[in-house]
Amino acid sequence: MLGWILLLGALATLPAFTVDTYLPALPDVAEEFGASDALAQLTLSGMLVGGAVGQFVIGPLSDRFGRRLPVLVGLTLHVVTSIACAFAPSIETLIVLRVLQGFFNAASQVVSIAVIRDQFTGAAAARILSRLMLVIGLAPLLAPSIGALILADGGWRWVFGVLAILGVALGLVVLFFMPETHPVAKRRTGGARSVLRGYASLFKDRHFVALAVLPGLGMAVLMSYVVGSPFVLQEGYDLTHAQFSVLFAVNGVGLVISAQVNAALVRRVAPIRLLRAALVAQAGFAVVLLVVALTGAGGLVGLLVALWLVLSMQGMIPANASALALSRHGEMAGTAAAVIGAFQSGVAGVVSPLVGVLGGDATAMATVMVGAVALSLVVLATATPAFRRGGWHTEI
Repeated sequence: MLGWILLLGALATLPAFTVDTYLPALPDVAEEFGASDALAQLTLSGMLVGGAVGQFVIGPLSDRFGRRLPVLVGLTLHVVTSIACAFAPSIETLIVLRVLQGFFNAASQVVSIAVIRDQFTGAAAARILSRLMLVIGLAPLLAPSIGALILADGGWRWVFGVLAILGVALGLVVLFFMPETHPVAKRRTGGARSVLRGYASLFKDRHFVALAVLPGLGMAVLMSYVVGSPFVLQEGYDLTHAQFSVLFAVNGVGLVISAQVNAALVRRVAPIRLLRAALVAQAGFAVVLLVVALTGAGGLVGLLVALWLVLSMQGMIPANASALALSRHGEMAGTAAAVIGAFQSGVAGVVSPLVGVLGGDATAMATVMVGAVALSLVVLATATPAFRRGGWHTEI
């Protein structure tokens, strides 16, 4: 069990690590290329959009060709695009390369989720996904600090050199230690029509779509913080790269704690009940964050406390929603995982740039986060039985 968590956690963490290591460099990138904050933020959100498209392509491939081959190809191309990013001559070129990097990184994310569905179902899957958050939580804990160290010694371009080395290391681990969990007898056959039929059957399942959207809206909350915080904290509050990295890590601790609480509770409480409770609590904390941002109450400390509370709920939302969604379509776990991952990357990639569009300050960040949480509640209430009498006592 521990081996699976570490292996799949390392794969699932790659996209997050690719984002978070680069975070402290965002203002430096904007300055070097003479780009606006909003344009510089596209180097993050563009990667998410690329990841969304990649999920749709790679998911069915993993159902047809197994889990190992797609992830090995994706990691190889991650290394290639990382090296290309290190030599990007303009902000426009860097944005395009980051979109491609997100596309290829999608392989590690979709395969890690599909492997969990190959091995586990229901509450057990939710528990494994929560444990996975402990490993994934190391990305915001460590990645910005690593990025800050790289910036101090070599500049932002060296960040991509480190990401290339990481891709090589993960590829070797998969090659020598990851067994194939999707046997030939269970693989889906057929061409494009078969893929389209698979997606059609998923999108006809209203409950599945609702549950698959929720991790995406949750990621929109998280990424609104990710793309906005370098400018809010480093420029708005004059924090150094090191100070920003420490505060980013503290928020990562909140994610890890809530994920582990969820893993413990899901043994006795239905995932849908935990999902409902976490979303309601997050909505309340998000409103508090917006009030603090608008009024300046509590200064930096007030803002950080409210942020920590909002983000701490995030560890309980994607794991439960994803496990419930995957449990409905185990026969095509790769394709189902692709839809979940595509929503997770795509929704976040579309929503998070609004932080820059609205001004890039604390109020803009909080406004986008409140909107994403509110929409999550609407989806859960209207497309699932979670808020209906007796509906939240059972699995969907």
